[in-house]
Amino acid sequence: MVVVLLRVLFSGVLVAMLAVTGWASSQVALWKIPASVGGHPWFIATLFDTYFAFLTFWLWLAYKERYWPARLVWLMAILLLGNIAMAAYMLLQLFRLPRTATLEDLLIRQPPVRS
Repeated sequence: MVVVLLRVLFSGVLVAMLAVTGWASSQVALWKIPASVGGHPWFIATLFDTYFAFLTFWLWLAYKERYWPARLVWLMAILLLGNIAMAAYMLLQLFRLPRTATLEDLLIRQPPVRS
């Protein structure tokens, strides 16, 4: 049940972030943020907060992923796309799990499959 709820939650996050990013992009280019906004102390504090959260999420992702190339690609995706990349990663993880999986199955690195 928890897997299904998380699939719905992260699908909502992904759709919302794509929608708000698309809307914002249609209003003004990212590089045209006024200096009064970009230099505002709360804007800077929010950016620090956001990127530290991205790095915290990435540390868990780096634990889950076994190979450095994947870890580095996801780090770049998260730093460039933020919650869009994070929601995509979560959805990939969640759709690899059976519907009956537990939260532990999601959070803990699974042992490699041996043939």
